[in-house]
Amino acid sequence: MRQEEAKKAIEDMFRKQVQQDPKAKNAYLLVHSDKLDFHMNIAEGSTGDWPASPGQANYMASVGKLFTATIISILHEKGALSFEDPINNHLDGELLQGLHVYKGKDYTKDIKIKHLLKQTSGLNDSFWPLLEKLLEEKDFNMTPREAVLWGKKHLKPHGPPGKKVNYTDTNYYLLGLIIENTTGKAFHQVLKDYIFLPLGMKNASMLHYSEPMEAYKEPIAHFSKDNRIMNDFKNYGGIDFAGGGVVATNEDLLKFMKALVTGRIISKATLETMKNDGDQLYFGIDYGYGVWQFKRIPVFMPGKYSCWGCAGVTGAFMFYHPELDAYLIGNFNDVSYKSKGIRFMLKVINQLLKANTN
Repeated sequence: MRQEEAKKAIEDMFRKQVQQDPKAKNAYLLVHSDKLDFHMNIAEGSTGDWPASPGQANYMASVGKLFTATIISILHEKGALSFEDPINNHLDGELLQGLHVYKGKDYTKDIKIKHLLKQTSGLNDSFWPLLEKLLEEKDFNMTPREAVLWGKKHLKPHGPPGKKVNYTDTNYYLLGLIIENTTGKAFHQVLKDYIFLPLGMKNASMLHYSEPMEAYKEPIAHFSKDNRIMNDFKNYGGIDFAGGGVVATNEDLLKFMKALVTGRIISKATLETMKNDGDQLYFGIDYGYGVWQFKRIPVFMPGKYSCWGCAGVTGAFMFYHPELDAYLIGNFNDVSYKSKGIRFMLKVINQLLKANTN
């Protein structure tokens, strides 16, 4: 009975959130817990004239970083690279020359793969200025490699490597290029070979780079910035790349998270490194290897919210709550939900905790 009450409360809260916010044109939510015998997968709103459906694929924005970090971790376990490797071992001279010059000192040789993973390289972030260029000029096109070179020329680093978290997609462009150099395959192909195919994620792809193993029966959900539908920008993928890019149904995302939690895609020991070798991203939240981890802080961040996963700028989130054995996956598909998506997820956790009360 408590589960049914929680489902109704969560669904009502979700639909009300979307219906009352004109910026949230469509939204998607999956909540699953074997412990609570709980599963719901719902959608609200529309994609153009297409009513939002739980079976629609979503662009998950920076949630894709967790996929990139997982691929690096697979390569680490295979011995193809190490978290401790200097990036000099895996990238070419054109990219590396003057990549990180801060206050007159070149720190490029000090950057390790783990610094890219946990956002402590100190490098610039070219994503947002390049996104503005794309919004101004729809045909603007730049490859991930060109984006790194552009940032090196036009932007400044934040500080020396290893000092503090400075969230930047440039780190994940470089990780994507390292993956390509290490495997000899395009990043989207590695995504398929290492994750989508082994896990049976037939409704997953990479935005503007690849198609799913089974053709989508419904349009990919629209995602927006300032009331502009970003799906229409065909060159958006070039400035997203390994910093995001994953498109999938919530059920396929659940397959990925379950595999990650249970040690079916990387070892549990490697997952612990991904989670715990991190630094503070926000108050109460550490950033590991593509992993956001909510930390217990008395009064400010109660232990009941302790969970880990990844979030994206469109209000996308994909988290696991160990105490409840619960997976929380959702997306509000608008940049105005950058932080509101996480706040909504915490409200869902509250409802699940009530359902778990004896």
